[in-house]
Order: sequence, then C-alpha cells, then structure tokens
Amino acid sequence: MTSEDLLSYCFSYSPLNIRQLILRKSLLNNSSRNSEDTVRVLQWNILSQVLGLQFGDNFSSCPTEALLWEYRRCQILYEILEYKSDVMCFQEVDHFDFFNRALATQSYSGVFVQKAYSPCVKFDGNNGPDGCAIFYNSLKYELLAKHELVYSHSAEGSFSRQVALLIVLQNKSSLNKLCVATTHLKSMTGKDNEFLRNQQGEELLKFVTQHASGCPTVISGDFNAEPTEPVYTTMISDPQLSLKSAYNISNKEVEFTTWKIRGRCEIKRTIDYIFYTTNYLTVSSTVDMPSEELIGKNRIPSINYPSDHFSLITDFFINKTL
Repeated sequence: MTSEDLLSYCFSYSPLNIRQLILRKSLLNNSSRNSEDTVRVLQWNILSQVLGLQFGDNFSSCPTEALLWEYRRCQILYEILEYKSDVMCFQEVDHFDFFNRALATQSYSGVFVQKAYSPCVKFDGNNGPDGCAIFYNSLKYELLAKHELVYSHSAEGSFSRQVALLIVLQNKSSLNKLCVATTHLKSMTGKDNEFLRNQQGEELLKFVTQHASGCPTVISGDFNAEPTEPVYTTMISDPQLSLKSAYNISNKEVEFTTWKIRGRCEIKRTIDYIFYTTNYLTVSSTVDMPSEELIGKNRIPSINYPSDHFSLITDFFINKTL
C-alpha cells in the first residue's frame, strides 16, 4: 500500500476530508557530507485522544469536530507520512494498535511502553493507558534490543508514573548501530515539579548510558521543561554522552514547540527536544516551526493540525569516525 493509498483509505472513514498540512521549511545546518550513513528522526507528542477530549472545553478555539478520533488519526498519519522519517518517537500514544497496523503498510515496525497508572484510564471512552512509542523503518534497520524505564521519582501523592523507552537498531547496510530513547517527563509548573523533572532527567541519563554501549544516540521527548529549567542543563552537561539539542541553533532554541489556547490563556512554550551525541552524530538539517500566520489565530490543535505540540524532524549524519 502506498502512502497515498493509506491516507485515502483512512480519510474514507473520516467525518471530515480536509487534507491540509501547516507548511514548514527545512533549515540546512551542515551541508558537508561526512558520512554515507544518515538518519531522519521525528519527535512528536501526538496528544492522547481521551485527554484531548477531556480538555476539549479548554481548547476553546478548536472546533469540536477537529478533536474526533476518526479525523485526528488521519491528520496524524498525514503529518507522519509527509516526512518519511527513518525513526519516529511519540508520546501520549493511546492507540498504538492502530498506528502499528497502519504504519506496517509503510514498512515500519513499532515498540510501545505504557505509562504506569496512566490517567487516561480514569475517563469514559478511553482506549487504555497512554505511553511512549518508537517506530523504525524495518527495511533499513534491524531491532537488536528494547529496554523500558519506569521512573522511580514521581510527584508526591501521584499514582501516575512517567516512563522512557529505548531501542538499539542496526543499519542493515552499513552495520552501524543506533540507540534511540524517548520519554515524557512530569508536567505542571512550579519549583517542585522542576526539581522532579531534573531528577527524572538524571535517571534517564543513567538508563541511556547503561544501554547505549558507545554508539550514536538520540534522546527525544516531551520534557515539559523550557530551556531555562535545570533538566535541560542536566541533559546537555552529561560528560559521558556529550549531548546537544538538535534545535539549538546559534545557542538558541526555537521560539516554541507548543502553542495553544486553553480557556482564556494562550500558552506558547519550548518543551520538546531531540538531543543527540555530538561525538557520533552531526545535524545536517531540521524542519522549522511554522509561522504564526500559517498556524492561525486559533493556534493548535485545529482543523489543520491534530496535536497541541508540533513535530520535530532532524536529519543526522553518522560521523565517519565510527
């Protein structure tokens, strides 16, 4: 099945047939090809369906029909297939079976870890717990290992437990290995939650170091933390992994990765990242955030965009020193 066949099939069951992406441009960061081995990574919090509906009243500018699963799933696939990534990392996945079946038609294989005590199961109409998922091009990569982490650090009095997922892949042609991890850290503002996110970040780094085995490594996720928070500094200061944020260009992160309206509040923050090991990987290009004009005054989610987070897409060279 071609990607067009898949989208046509999906939209044939949708109450809306509006296939319109928010246009974005690629930014060239490094044009020198220092490796024939490249990888495109996509990072995206796709917005849990049941949570999206629960907060539907708070997405005050989003039309109700834009939050329907029969429509959103098509728009999510549309965004995913547009970029033809090699590896894709998702958070707030509460329909893994759907994506696993749909993306299998495009030669992707997926792995999933559910959030311990996910808040999704508390709501009527839920599709089970949400969690983190990683999909990879099975024509290009072989899965060597999968590891899961349930953070021991959690909010006091909270039953919910954040998780991380890590896989080790091997390129079938070059035989180079690639470690990919993804996570979703504790939400909410305040110093206590900032401290908790930093603890989770430290735990994540130990987990990745244990399984990365000195190979090129990407750590992506919704960190729920702006660059000024301690966890961001913790991630880029680890002496063993030597990480950098792919979207940190000229010592400055992008202006936003989420831009939504909840109630009367407009929320515009940078909280999603793709970190990478600078010793093994070089960023060749990134896909920029769209302009305010293209996003529209109602922000996201919207008819034209199915999540309250924008996807991050980065192209890497695997350094020849391997």
